[in-house]
Amino acid sequence: MRKKFVILSSVLLLITLALTFYISEYWVVAFCLVFIVTIMGYNDMFQKKQTIRRLYPVLGRLRYVMEELRPKMYQYFIESDIDGRPYNRLDRSSVYQRAKNVRDTIPFGTQLDLYAEGYEWMCHSVAPKAFDKLNHDPRVLIGNKDCKQPYSASILNISAMSFGSLSGNAVEALNGGAKIGGFAHNTGEGGLSFYHLKHGGDIIWQIGTGYFGCRDEYGNFNPELFAEKARHENVKMIEIKLSQGAKPGHGGILPASKNSEEIAKIRHIVPHTIVASPPFHSAFDTPLEMIRFIKKLRDLSNGKPIGFKMCIGHKSEFIAICKAMIHLDIYPDYIAIDGGEGGTGAAPPEFSNYVGAPLIDGLDFAHNILNGLGIRNHIKLIASGKISSAFHVARAMAIGADGCYQARAMMLALGCIQALICNTNECPTGITTQKKELAVGLDVTDKKTRVAEYHKKLIKNYVELLGASGLDETHNLTRSHIYRRVSLNEMITYEELFPSIEFGSMLDNDGIPEKYRLDFANADMESWGIKFHKL
Repeated sequence: MRKKFVILSSVLLLITLALTFYISEYWVVAFCLVFIVTIMGYNDMFQKKQTIRRLYPVLGRLRYVMEELRPKMYQYFIESDIDGRPYNRLDRSSVYQRAKNVRDTIPFGTQLDLYAEGYEWMCHSVAPKAFDKLNHDPRVLIGNKDCKQPYSASILNISAMSFGSLSGNAVEALNGGAKIGGFAHNTGEGGLSFYHLKHGGDIIWQIGTGYFGCRDEYGNFNPELFAEKARHENVKMIEIKLSQGAKPGHGGILPASKNSEEIAKIRHIVPHTIVASPPFHSAFDTPLEMIRFIKKLRDLSNGKPIGFKMCIGHKSEFIAICKAMIHLDIYPDYIAIDGGEGGTGAAPPEFSNYVGAPLIDGLDFAHNILNGLGIRNHIKLIASGKISSAFHVARAMAIGADGCYQARAMMLALGCIQALICNTNECPTGITTQKKELAVGLDVTDKKTRVAEYHKKLIKNYVELLGASGLDETHNLTRSHIYRRVSLNEMITYEELFPSIEFGSMLDNDGIPEKYRLDFANADMESWGIKFHKL
């Protein structure tokens, strides 16, 4: 193919050059085009990184063009409304419609296979509650016995997305939407920025392993800097990030292309460098130290609610944290359970696909342990992991959550088209980019209204689901209200699938279920080290 290209390009160059000289000067256009293609071909033949281009000059480039176009073509022309991943078109469309405040009903029945294994539904009542008489702004009060400034949170809030992973305009629009709708906006681990504070929305300030925004020059936690920012009136809660569903056990990654001067100043880091957060915290090294750190943050913030976020990994580690809470009689005000389904954070595929417990399993486990140890009353649970519909919220609440976080669904409300290039700094919707020429396309005034509308409509639908089930309060929603098909002729409730644990039942060793006994034996509140005992 290389030989053919050399011969053909040489002949065409000679022919077009001759035509230019002897027939008409207009043939110079053809000559220039052939010349450009020839240069491209020779460049392909002499480069050494791509074999296809080296062997098939110019034509080989089509392979990479098609590779680039494949996700778009698949999304728009091939996949059905229920096939797309990570969010199918039905779910994306419902978010878009609610955000734009247009009709969000669907005609002609469901497209889902109701007889497929894994199909889930919520049971309704023959005596539903009147929707107009229900509370359409359900909230949860977060703050236990040691909290001096409890926070009344919406049951649905914006999950952790940093300025850096998101553009300034995207962060502004999210916070503006939170202000309009009366819900909270989690900053993500990238620090507290001007964009988080500009519109006055309630803030959950997340502190990650890099301590961005409250670190010294060596990357260690800086209590004075933390106290100064934590006491800001817009900061309603503080969250320690232990791990995230996108890449549990792996620190956050900010590409050098996104690490601008502005971001570096906010995070107290060197600009234009790759920022890889440590996978672990340096401020504490054991479960006991972690619980003392929670008390320290509460004191430094003048008693604001302190929580932590994690994706469930070794179950014994979560149990060890709970043992430390009981031993010190110090409890976080809330725990956010993130699912291994992933999120907005870019991650190696092994971590996104194969590390961390999915949300439902993690939430079930956390609720059971807190309940079994008799400390659930001190701690609220927030569920985070691919929640985009009112049914997802209801399912999480039924399992044991008090509230929910949303990340990707809120991005869809901003206008995300699921281009799946969040980690390239080339986001076509101006959401996950630091390029000003792209970010300028996201109009804050329009998008903040869409975020608020989406939140309002989803909460409305959640409340109506409660009413349809004959319930008027979230706390009456139980695992028995959610069904799952396990085969063609067998359906079971979530209570059967994930049996509840009686409050305080695990305080006695005899009351610990067999499936948790080994995890309790391995739980050491004085060390993160896993000592694999055998029963």
